[in-house]
Amino acid sequence: MRLLHTSDWHIGRSLHGTDLLAEQEAVLSGLAGVVTAESVDVVLVAGDVYDRAVPSADATAVLSRVVARIRRAGAEVVLTPGNHDSARRLGTFSELLAAGGLHVRAETRNLDEPVLLADEHGEVAIYGLPFLEPEVARHELGLSGAGGGGKSHEAVLRTAMDRVRADLFLRPDTRSVVLAHAFVGGGVPSESERDICVGGVDLVPAAVFEEVDYVALGHLHRPQTLSPRMRYSGSPMAYSFGEAGQQKLVWLVDLDASGLAGVRAIPLPVPRPLTVLIGHLEVLLADPAHAAVEDHFVSVRLTDAVRPVEPMRRLQARFPHCVHLEWSGAGATADGRSYQERLRGRSALEVAGEFVQHVRGVPASSAERELLSRALGAADRAEVGR
Repeated sequence: MRLLHTSDWHIGRSLHGTDLLAEQEAVLSGLAGVVTAESVDVVLVAGDVYDRAVPSADATAVLSRVVARIRRAGAEVVLTPGNHDSARRLGTFSELLAAGGLHVRAETRNLDEPVLLADEHGEVAIYGLPFLEPEVARHELGLSGAGGGGKSHEAVLRTAMDRVRADLFLRPDTRSVVLAHAFVGGGVPSESERDICVGGVDLVPAAVFEEVDYVALGHLHRPQTLSPRMRYSGSPMAYSFGEAGQQKLVWLVDLDASGLAGVRAIPLPVPRPLTVLIGHLEVLLADPAHAAVEDHFVSVRLTDAVRPVEPMRRLQARFPHCVHLEWSGAGATADGRSYQERLRGRSALEVAGEFVQHVRGVPASSAERELLSRALGAADRAEVGR
């Protein structure tokens, strides 16, 4: 049996306020081509199908079209909710959807009931573990009694996997695959993930997933291999400029009669690359070396000593998809002191003047200082009159 391991589609996500639905549909629809070219039997989606618990109508339409293309290409689809999804919404009509080849595993109480598929070597049991929020899942898994067990992601996932292994014990010679949305020890996070839990309780040891032929992980957006049988596919697109230049991929997983036979990376196309540019505004606007990135999503860090006028409008004239801008020209000081340290012991007028200079890169004029002085005096009189 051949499976395609994907995760973290995040349909409906934006990049600094810019809609990505067209780019997401282009990449995800391309999975149907991989299904055809590689004779894939099952496409796995290990959580975070949508970017929010209540997706927009446009986002749900994209998912519908993408799944329909994958099904027409001949593959079954198994997906689970991640921490961004609403398990209840995603699981609506799951029994009816399964009849059409879309298997949604969204209920904690049924996590040890696998999707059973067969090939010439026998059955393959695919267990989809929905994201298990500890405070909720520990009650559903019976860990809320005396002692208060199950308050970490590790505890609830360990209990879930114990149930999976107990079910597998009753299925001798059945090969197994688990989908899980978690931060497993050894994984490297990216900028675009949101913390699953507060503090360090989100980290889960890899040993929790023992005795399974393949573990398809989701949550971390960087593709990576924790062991030959345990991998993150990462997100299909870069969702932050910290991921600029990162090769996105999916894993092609082969199972033979004895279990895992091999895993191969399939690179994904990049509809619109992400680029970070640093420099003076006039140089960025004129430098011919940047012609190749004019159609990219662009983040710009300006280093001009004085904040330029209308920099985003001017940048977008050359880089139409410039979506992020920051100015660092006045961010550093010669003596290395922080902004707070430089203002310590100053009067209110001095602080206001320093703020103007910090924001604009040039000192306030005498007229501006007079205006600030009058405003501060009026504020003081209003405070005394209360």
